[in-house]
This record gives sequence, structure tokens and C-alpha cells, in this order.
Amino acid sequence: MIISRFVAVLLAFGVLSGCSSMGVEPWERDILAKEEMQLTTDAIEAATDDHIYFSKEASSGGRGFGGGGCGCN
Repeated sequence: MIISRFVAVLLAFGVLSGCSSMGVEPWERDILAKEEMQLTTDAIEAATDDHIYFSKEASSGGRGFGGGGCGCN
């Protein structure tokens, strides 16, 4: 009985902590915009990855768009 209440309280705290509005503040965006924080910093590597993705998926612009592929349903 006590354990189930404890688990319920922990679950409630876990659910409520997901509702926090902690985002990126405007003064923190300069850190995230630095080159070393980007996923792909090399333009040639990004172009090669796009070419490989296009060749495998038969779709263009696959990294920034949803969908693509052969169109089979």
C-alpha cells in the first residue's frame, strides 16, 4: 500500500516535470549557433550524405523534409 503510493507520487512528479517550459533562452542561442555545435560542419560531407540518401531513397531533399521514397503504399 505504501509502496504503491510512493510509486504514484514519483510517477506524478515525473509527469509534471515534463511540462516545464525550459527552452533555449535568447542569450543562449549564440552558443548553439557556433560551428562546432552543428551536426554537419563540412559542406562536402553534407553534399556526399545527400547524394547517398538520394541514391538510396529515390527522393530529393530527404534530410529536411518528411516523406519521400518510392511512393509505394
